[in-house]
Amino acid sequence: MAMTEDTRKRSYLNSGSAGKPLKSPVTQETVTRARVHRLARLRSELRKRGCAAILLYNPINIRYAFDYTNMQIWTLHEMLRYALIFADGPAIMFEIKGCGHLAKAGHGIDELRVAVGYTYMNNGGKAEAQADVFADEIAGLMRNFGGGRLAIDRIEAHGLHALEERGITCADGQPVMEHARLIKNDAEIEMMRWTIRVAESGLARMYEASIPGATENDIWAELHHENIRSGGEWFECRLLSSGPRTNPWFQEATDRVIERGDMISFDTDMIGPYGYCADISRSWTCGHTPMSNLQWPLYAKAREQIDHNLALLRPGLTFREFNENSWRIPEKHQPYRYGLAIHGVGLADEWPMIALHPDFGSAFGEEEGQFEEGMVVCVESLMAEAGSESIKLETQVLITGAGSERLDSFPWEER
Repeated sequence: MAMTEDTRKRSYLNSGSAGKPLKSPVTQETVTRARVHRLARLRSELRKRGCAAILLYNPINIRYAFDYTNMQIWTLHEMLRYALIFADGPAIMFEIKGCGHLAKAGHGIDELRVAVGYTYMNNGGKAEAQADVFADEIAGLMRNFGGGRLAIDRIEAHGLHALEERGITCADGQPVMEHARLIKNDAEIEMMRWTIRVAESGLARMYEASIPGATENDIWAELHHENIRSGGEWFECRLLSSGPRTNPWFQEATDRVIERGDMISFDTDMIGPYGYCADISRSWTCGHTPMSNLQWPLYAKAREQIDHNLALLRPGLTFREFNENSWRIPEKHQPYRYGLAIHGVGLADEWPMIALHPDFGSAFGEEEGQFEEGMVVCVESLMAEAGSESIKLETQVLITGAGSERLDSFPWEER
């Protein structure tokens, strides 16, 4: 007997004993190979761009370099932990005082030092004086290991000024990190596949919970539940909305009670096990009712856009060639469009960001470059019109030597 669509979706729930979290098949050897690959790519990119070292504050970049996970959300906004990695020298972790034991979980750290915090929250009027202490230490290390340009991914203004006053030539570290993170090896892909498997188990829970009377928060919580109990980490946003709240897009989940037949649209943006992102979007109706004569044509166009653009992807295809041949969104849907056709993904959303064809060539999005084997990208669609709900679809794709491979497989809707 053929599987129904409902059965296919529910098949993504946990295998084995009911209620148990999924058990990862990823081995420690795989994790180690990913770690070695990432630190080597970072150092290679530093040399390519003529930088002696890079100073990292962004916890996602620190995660890439050292597989260091602790308190990532907090340190996204409180810049109290940082790393200094030399292209041809040591990799130094600067940890918050009293937290040095956390560094034992990191990989590739040659030296551990106490961080010098100079944020206003922690230092008040002493912040600039603390920035001088910080800059003296970094400048000394740069001199000890031969000098040269220092790339920085982000920094507080007075920290940057203090470094420059000490003769340090500073460069933008974001291109270094984005291009280092661009190409994944097979170990990274194996870890990413597992994150996506966890996300799809969460999608199955969300599908089951999509019944009349549930709130948007009720359904969104099912994805959090599956991620956290399976060793996942955090979410970049809370993009789930229903019915009239789907249009315009980018409204986050609320306590709105969902009615039968309402469209439920969402984007996972899930940072799962091993820190990899599962960025998947789906839309379905509350109560799994047949789509209406307004809902289904929008869904069908969104699928057409996804399938068309997915079929174009191959190594060597330039971003301009992709844009020239990409699916053309009909004019009546353009005011409601999603800005991106494609974006990179790894430990979070990454470079490149390729704008949808009406916006290609504007100040937003990348125009130059090409798809390369080992890149992972997300192919996007958002379809709506005046007075309608929004359909949001997205699939995560590996660029292979032969073309591309979808990494997610949670079923699309059928009429």
